[in-house]
Order: sequence, then structure tokens, then C-alpha cells
Amino acid sequence: MIQEAEAFEPEATRRTAGVAESSRANRGWWDRNADEYQVEHGTFLGDDRFVWGPEGLDEVEAELLGPPEELKGKDVLEIGAGAAQCARWLAGQGARPVALDISHRQLQHALRIGAPFPLVCADAGALPFADGSFDLVCSAYGALPFVADPVLVLKEVHRVLRPGGRLVFSVTHPIRWAFPDEPGPEGLSVSASYFDRTPYVEQDDEGRAVYVEHHRTIGDRVRDVVAAGLRLVDLVEPEWPAWNTSEWGGWSPLRGNLIPGTAVFVCERSWMGAPPAGGWEERLSM
Repeated sequence: MIQEAEAFEPEATRRTAGVAESSRANRGWWDRNADEYQVEHGTFLGDDRFVWGPEGLDEVEAELLGPPEELKGKDVLEIGAGAAQCARWLAGQGARPVALDISHRQLQHALRIGAPFPLVCADAGALPFADGSFDLVCSAYGALPFVADPVLVLKEVHRVLRPGGRLVFSVTHPIRWAFPDEPGPEGLSVSASYFDRTPYVEQDDEGRAVYVEHHRTIGDRVRDVVAAGLRLVDLVEPEWPAWNTSEWGGWSPLRGNLIPGTAVFVCERSWMGAPPAGGWEERLSM
């Protein structure tokens, strides 16, 4: 049963927000807004499509995880799965996906649509899986835009990936942080510093965060990948296709034809070499 999302009138601000506050706020936000999100975007996302972002870049064509015929039998973790549309597509290719999300309500939508694979409600910064559990990890706008410590998440991904495994994740393109979040002409003028990394926070009357989104520059994202012991093999900036006439928040054909809206990072775990200091090996020895 689809329930109406609770009405909130939060105050938007820019301030610091740590790991615990960000996690708590975003778990609550997605639980409250999962129903509205799936109603508004469910048609675009489909039930079993793998779309990397609002531009509509489809994994069928992009093959960022590899050729579809090579996905059969692969163990794949989707982080920030929402209603598990991507995991459902992966299962259709013969892969063995696990769909993870911080929001219990989002995973209830995965059950509503149908999930013949494991659903796990957990924080991406503490993945509840053994070392070397997966051949592939993917995340389409999941987790990484909302976490205060992306290196922590990426080190966890490094830990659960098998040697030679691949991570592909998409996030809001960092350049968009310099522009207002508007799809029309008013969203085409720079209004903030690209280099201001202060998180965007929505908070209640008592100053408690109810939504947090974190900004990283392109260089920051690359350094985060390297710090986690992963190798960046490609950076995809999808162009806005002519067929897509939809608006999604600040994304639109007008803006999409002028500035990038999504960045997709394709990374691999090398066959040799240990994780960087302070990673999972250190935690296991404590």
C-alpha cells in the first residue's frame, strides 16, 4: 500500500554534517519520501531497467559493468538500491545480485515489485558481507552523494570486492553545485563556488538535519577512489539525449545540453596489492 509521505517544511542551509548525522538524516528522509519518489520517478526508472542517471544512460547500451552476456553467474552488490530496479535487471541477465539500501521503506517497494534476490537494509559505510564476496559493485546515485566520508564507503567496497572486481558508481556531476538547482534559464548562471565543499543540509525547527547532501569536486572523487586502493579506469559524463524530454529536479533538456549533470566513475580493484593503511586489514587486527 502506497502511503502519503509526511509533510515537512525544513530549513535549507549549508553547514557541516558528520558521518552519524548524515546517515541518520538520510535514512529518515528516504523512509519518509520513498513512496512519493517511486510514484514520481517509477515510470522513468521502470521495474527492471538499469539507468545510471536522469539523462537515461542505460546499462544495456553503456556496458560499464561489462558485456551483458558476461554478467551471468557474477555476484553483484547494488548499493543504494532503492526499489532494486538495477538489481532486478542484473538478475534478468543471469547475475546473482544483492540489493542494499539504508531505507527500509525503499526496500519495501523492492518487495512490492518483486525481489527474487536478497534485500539488505544497512549503511554503506559498514557493509555486512565477508571479504571478497562480490565480482561487481554498482551504485546509481546511491549512498555516495549522501555520505560524509566517501573513502570509508569505498574502502568497504574494496574489502568486499574480489581481486580484479569492478566498481561503477554515478553521482551528481560536481559542476552542478555551482548552479542553482533549477531546470530553466534561472539555473544557468553560476551562483556558488564550485570549491565550496560545505554540505547542503535541510533541518527542522530544532536544528536537526533531516536531509544531507555532500559535495566533492571531480578531483576529490578521483582522490577518494585512489585512497581506497581502487584504480579509476574511466569517467563517463553522459550527454543529454534528444529523446529525453523529462525534467527531474534541476535536470532538464535545456541544462543537459549545456552542462553535465551526472558523472559515472568506473573503477577496478587490482589483482595485487594491499588496501591503504587504516583500511580493513587494520580493523581486523584490532
